[in-house]
Amino acid sequence: MDITIHTTVLPHDDPDASVAFYRDNLGFEVRTDVGQGRMRWITVGAPEQPDTSILLAPPAADPGITEDERRTIDEMMAKGTYGWILLATTDLDGTFDKLQATDAEVVQEPTEQPYGVRDCAFRDPAGNMVRIQEVQ
Repeated sequence: MDITIHTTVLPHDDPDASVAFYRDNLGFEVRTDVGQGRMRWITVGAPEQPDTSILLAPPAADPGITEDERRTIDEMMAKGTYGWILLATTDLDGTFDKLQATDAEVVQEPTEQPYGVRDCAFRDPAGNMVRIQEVQ
């Protein structure tokens, strides 16, 4: 088999704020932006990885989701427990400093983890956990 990672999905509840975070704060390029208002599907990604994207999507756009499920999604997003992603950088301290200088919510400063990685964490505007690991 020849399988690669193409796209992963994170929810958004404010497409403009999400675009600003991923484009302006993380330096990702916006590849597509379809829909209107809050019902927009936006792909972003690192310029150096043109074949791998993050799809920022309205979390409850599926017509099969019940109102109870929508409320649960809204509650989980508000707590920051619905979506997360793990990114990587060779310069964790520099990346942390740049993000900390923005309005990004810091969750964890650069830390040596007991499982052998050094990382930091932020929340994006939708509450998604964005962990950034240092790689060599």
